[in-house]
Amino acid sequence: MTRSSQLIGPLLALFIGLTATAVLPPPPWGFFGHRRINHLATFTLPVEMMPFFRANIDYLAEHAVDPDKRRYAAPGEAVRHYIDLDHWGTLPFSELPRYYPDARAWRGRVLDLQPSGDTVAWRFDTLLRNDDILLLRTADHTIDLPYSDYRRLWYDGTDTVSRDSVLAAGLPLTGDRVALEDNFSPHGILPYHLVAFHRRLTQAFVDGSPDRILQLAAEMGHYVADAHVPLHTTKNYNGQLTGQTGIHAFWESRLPELFADVDYDYFVGPAEYIRDPTTFYWGIVMDSHRLVDSVLQTERRLRATYPADQQMCYEERLGQMTRTPCTEYARAWSTAMNGMVEERFRASIHAVGSVWYSCWVDAGQPHLPGVTSRTAEVSQAPALAAPVPDSTIRAHE
Repeated sequence: MTRSSQLIGPLLALFIGLTATAVLPPPPWGFFGHRRINHLATFTLPVEMMPFFRANIDYLAEHAVDPDKRRYAAPGEAVRHYIDLDHWGTLPFSELPRYYPDARAWRGRVLDLQPSGDTVAWRFDTLLRNDDILLLRTADHTIDLPYSDYRRLWYDGTDTVSRDSVLAAGLPLTGDRVALEDNFSPHGILPYHLVAFHRRLTQAFVDGSPDRILQLAAEMGHYVADAHVPLHTTKNYNGQLTGQTGIHAFWESRLPELFADVDYDYFVGPAEYIRDPTTFYWGIVMDSHRLVDSVLQTERRLRATYPADQQMCYEERLGQMTRTPCTEYARAWSTAMNGMVEERFRASIHAVGSVWYSCWVDAGQPHLPGVTSRTAEVSQAPALAAPVPDSTIRAHE
């Protein structure tokens, strides 16, 4: 692949794509950002990938919102969209494991279930990394065992484990049943999920399945974009802890819908190869988390000084009157944040394109089809059913 095909082609295609974007009808209320990010990420790709992705650009944009639609129906889906970093301490979160099995083992417990109904709970105490020795503790005593053996119990991401495998790891079980208690995942697994999804998309390119590539590429774009939203990295995800309920949709949906077509600069450059996906994804969520205080404080200050009767307005959306932040109030907040939303929006576009490109490169740069009956059929696939509100699921849009 020549350098000119990597650089010149995507820039020209991006210009053409942006021209086309200007005449697209506005997307339905609620999912604007995800659809637009996937759409524009297509134009960051090299010419070798462009025909296939450009031919299916409508599919990639429309199905960018599928992960959100199934949050309420698929067990374990909701936690893939966020990580409450501040639940685990403060920046730089040096104690927070960067690999998922380590994180689950770090805060999980092995439950030794007795016939009497009592439970002996083994929990992580101290890891002596130089010797790969883990100290495990119950309420009564402590044991040590090889950490690599204990870590293996947590590797598959489920709470099911065989009694024999726990005994083989060195735990002195006395009950007749055993289970794992994952106390980590409920606080979000976004960067870990991104690494796993990166591998899945790479394998789809290896397998050469157009259907699978499109599905995973569209959904990967959603999770990558989520990682760029500061409020996806904090337990105060909707301002509910600081009296700012509703700030999530204000930042993530309202501002892009108002200003993305008028004010945002979409020339983000060509996709770049990601050498270390784990470092890359953790870098995104850390950068996002550093912005949390600014998001909350600028909105709080603006709300206190801006005329109260000019903050919320009623607009017609999909045939209904909806109460939403007024345009000028939204513009004032965008100005107070010094273009933060545009910067994260641009970074999302570039990151999504870079992920698609990197997975393709890691798969050996396979030939991708152009417009075929199969890919055209996929692009016509119906969207998933709209979400049904469920108070047990963390919702912020």
